[in-house]
Amino acid sequence: MKHRDSLKRGFHDGIAIGLGYFAVAFSLGIVAGKAGLTAFQGFLTSLLVNASAGENAGFKAIEESVPYLQMILITLVSNARYILMSTALSQKLHPNTSILHRLLLGFYMTDEFFALAVSKEGYADPWYSYGAILFASPLWALGTAFGILFGNIMPARIVSALSVALYGMFLAIIIPPARKNRIIALLIILSFLSSYLLSRFSSFSTSTITILLTIVLSALAAFFFPQKGEDHD
Repeated sequence: MKHRDSLKRGFHDGIAIGLGYFAVAFSLGIVAGKAGLTAFQGFLTSLLVNASAGENAGFKAIEESVPYLQMILITLVSNARYILMSTALSQKLHPNTSILHRLLLGFYMTDEFFALAVSKEGYADPWYSYGAILFASPLWALGTAFGILFGNIMPARIVSALSVALYGMFLAIIIPPARKNRIIALLIILSFLSSYLLSRFSSFSTSTITILLTIVLSALAAFFFPQKGEDHD
């Protein structure tokens, strides 16, 4: 019963993610279509690869017929931030969490699923994450397939408008803890400003900026505002 309730909560919270995923994946499907992938190939790729930046880089690499080694390096750099997220999430899992749960959570590690998992107090519940994944992940794959099939038909403004749901989900995650803790609010503001300045005045990729800011801001927060150990039990 406990697992069922966690699944239901995760499924409910994953609705906004799924709608945003479908819109973003639709745009990604257009890129996949230009690379020559069929709708089934795009669907299967997004079902097995949960990374917009990585997939986008991979599709462009396919389109340009780059060597396999270069393709591997491109996707590795694009997805390097998930190493940090997986490490952080592992610290919120109960010590008795099985290796199977850890592998599944790592496989479905995305910015949005990570944000949902760490936003909850206490230990992260794998079943809660599964509920969100159960709704959002298929829409990610379907969005890519639909983008390949109908990408050139649907107006770009409509596709762009659909992705607002994803940003709304992020705001819903960060605003409550920011209102409770001024330090978190300050870090969020600093991350927004730093991300904007780096994207505007540097040549770093989005993935590189995310990694840099995650390491730097986390280190500064840990140094200046150390937190005492938390008894999750």
